[in-house]
Amino acid sequence: MVYDFHTHTSLSDGELSPSELIYQGYNKGYRVICITDHAGVGYSGRVIAEVAKDCDAAMQSWDIVAISGIELTYLPPQAIADAAKQAKQAGAKIVVVHGETISENVGPGTNLAAVSCPDVDILAHPGLITVEEAELAAKNGVYLEISARKGHCLTNGHVAKVANTAGAKLILNSDSHTWTDLLTADKAKAVAKGAGLEDIQLDEVLITNPQELLKRIGG
Repeated sequence: MVYDFHTHTSLSDGELSPSELIYQGYNKGYRVICITDHAGVGYSGRVIAEVAKDCDAAMQSWDIVAISGIELTYLPPQAIADAAKQAKQAGAKIVVVHGETISENVGPGTNLAAVSCPDVDILAHPGLITVEEAELAAKNGVYLEISARKGHCLTNGHVAKVANTAGAKLILNSDSHTWTDLLTADKAKAVAKGAGLEDIQLDEVLITNPQELLKRIGG
């Protein structure tokens, strides 16, 4: 059983259409898949609406929960709160913010803006996040991501350690851009262990936290 709240399609920089990515996830045993294509302020509403139609159609035929979300990417930090609120109003069930990964040149202050915003659900690949930022994530219900994606995963151990110190909740996602990036239950478990998580934490990160997030959005 796999829960994945961070994936991309051909509506941004992924290879597959939303419908095909959902189907490939279904074939791999996914229980939940959320499509979170990259977007800014100007066109996030259009992307959310288009994905929602494919999600609705897929769920009529396949035993998978398909969710329309968005990943706010490379926004000025001061624009994140309004953009996240607008995305929720446009129908996004999950709002992800592209965090300050060490593998890309993301604007300083992005992590802080994201974890300070109650309309943000997940801070993706937050890089060298601070304890203070993680404490704000815990306070505002923002999940910190353990990433299965190459490059972004390099700071998974740091993210897990800081989250545990601050009491922030972790969630593991694929950040998939094609079908070969999609997770299996065994791969998700291996990535979580590679982040330094103890066996007792695995169910929390891979099952309990995703189910709580799903419940929060009405799934």
